[in-house]
Amino acid sequence: MSRTDSELLPDRRMENHTYPNHVLLLEGLKVTQQSSYPAFILFLIIYIFTMVANIGLISLISMERSLHQPMYILFCNLPLNDIVGATVMIPRLLWDILTTAPERYITYTECVIQAFYTHVYATTSHTVLMIMAFDRYVAICNPLRYATIMTNKMVIRLSMSAWGVAIVLVGILLGLTIRLSRCRSNIFNPYCDNASLFKLSCESVLINNIYGLIFTVVLFVSSIGSISLTYLKIAIVCLSSKNSSLNSKALTTCSTHLLVYLIVLGCGFTIIVLHRFPAFADLRKVSSLLGSVVPTCLNPIIYGLQTKEIKQRIFRVFHRAKVAA
Repeated sequence: MSRTDSELLPDRRMENHTYPNHVLLLEGLKVTQQSSYPAFILFLIIYIFTMVANIGLISLISMERSLHQPMYILFCNLPLNDIVGATVMIPRLLWDILTTAPERYITYTECVIQAFYTHVYATTSHTVLMIMAFDRYVAICNPLRYATIMTNKMVIRLSMSAWGVAIVLVGILLGLTIRLSRCRSNIFNPYCDNASLFKLSCESVLINNIYGLIFTVVLFVSSIGSISLTYLKIAIVCLSSKNSSLNSKALTTCSTHLLVYLIVLGCGFTIIVLHRFPAFADLRKVSSLLGSVVPTCLNPIIYGLQTKEIKQRIFRVFHRAKVAA
């Protein structure tokens, strides 16, 4: 069967039955019947770990007064965003794994909501890391002014800007898509995203493609540019300084941040590159799924093990629990 025929097959299934116009057929994750339960267990474990680890980090920073510092308060945006990304993606994925392909229905409204939060998660992953890089720049390059610059008001403004920019940009992105009429009912993707939604229309999607391209370019250029410039200035300060404690602190905090950023950047670029090769459509779908799921469980591990203060507090909490038992 050709690829065209296989893509039309679900539409034919839908045509053989009477379904409301707002119901779509979601492709979901392609797994064999034998591998469906192992895949379900794997993603369930990932989801449970992601939720426990990220909620645990937020709770730890909230309860420990010594962690009530701008760096850690800004960091709380990252696990919060990971919780959003995992929750909007994995529960629906688990449901689809245990559901046969012809029965993976989703309403148009649910699909739009999932696409919105999926793109907000992806965008906020960059904007949050950008404001965290700014915090590290001020702490290392302007340590004497750190307390006057990174006030509670500034932390709130930075956090609101990271989320606000993502919500506005994604809102416009999805707004341009939901204005289109629909002539198809199949989502050829493991989850709903903007591209899958505007492909449901038979109208011209030139504006959607142009805005999507501008959105992606602006996000990546501003993200890469600001973080590269920040680390360049930090490197210059560290190389010109003879303060070993400053250099050690910069290396520890910046290496953790940079590792997380490279993971996010690598996942994003992999999906973008694979989009240019239709022959690797299945690989792109799996990569886009893993690119959304993997960082949500890796981020708390990286920050929990690499950040000395957080690691010490985690060990202290476990020690208290052990003594109490």
